[in-house]
Amino acid sequence: MNFLTSILLGLIQGFAEFLPISSSGHLSLFQNFFGLQTAEQSSLFFDVLLHLGTLIAVFVYYWDDIRGMAVEFGDMCLELAGQRRSRPNAQSLSLRRMLLLIVVGTLPLLLVLPIKSRIEALYDNTWFVGGALIVTGLLLFISDRLAKGRKTVRSATLTDVLLVGCAQAVATIPGLSRSGATISAGLLLGFDRKFAVHYSFLLSIPAVIGANLLSLVDAVQAGIDWSLLQVYIVGACVAAMSGYFAIGVVKKLTDQGRFGNFAYYCWGVGALTIILSVIFLFLNK
Repeated sequence: MNFLTSILLGLIQGFAEFLPISSSGHLSLFQNFFGLQTAEQSSLFFDVLLHLGTLIAVFVYYWDDIRGMAVEFGDMCLELAGQRRSRPNAQSLSLRRMLLLIVVGTLPLLLVLPIKSRIEALYDNTWFVGGALIVTGLLLFISDRLAKGRKTVRSATLTDVLLVGCAQAVATIPGLSRSGATISAGLLLGFDRKFAVHYSFLLSIPAVIGANLLSLVDAVQAGIDWSLLQVYIVGACVAAMSGYFAIGVVKKLTDQGRFGNFAYYCWGVGALTIILSVIFLFLNK
């Protein structure tokens, strides 16, 4: 592991994590066709730091919302304890409802835990990854051509966000984009474009935190090479900066009704993945 590899993995993690192009699909392609080690293969601790970098990007971009929800959660706890009885205003109610929607939308991820190892086994199946990228492109293409929805945090139902959460759970499959799946699901369910993006990225927070906690335990058990800490930190910083930029790009393009432009890229990479899979199949015979 050197600084160049760290920066490259940080860029892949930051951009592909938030752009609807599947970070897992791209990492699979680089690993299987070009021999690039993923962050997880290089060091579990480095993988944790890269995901921490993208988590920081979300926190910085949506800090006002996150801080507001944290405050409202504390107020609700005080109210339940009978220590506070002030009536929440409209903004407080909106933040509390967003918190509820995030909790409900995260629940489907629990269904993935028992089959986590089977999903990870698909990582080396480049045929499957290529097909999944093409499916991602199809989702983006269709969702971008729907009539504009009007559902917001106040009108989205628990069933709506549960379905978006199911899309997030399915998108743990390599080649399917998490942001692409959740934003597309939101648009298909009639979400306002801005709300679909907003909710998708906030929904990623508990998913990333949960995955990082599980990975951190494994990383500590596997051992941490502290001599490479500077290299790891550089990669995490790159992931944070590129992730912040990627969130802005997705937000802007979705607002402009150009979210589907990413479909052509996914189709191209998916087709390239399948073509390379065929070539490598014949070369290895």
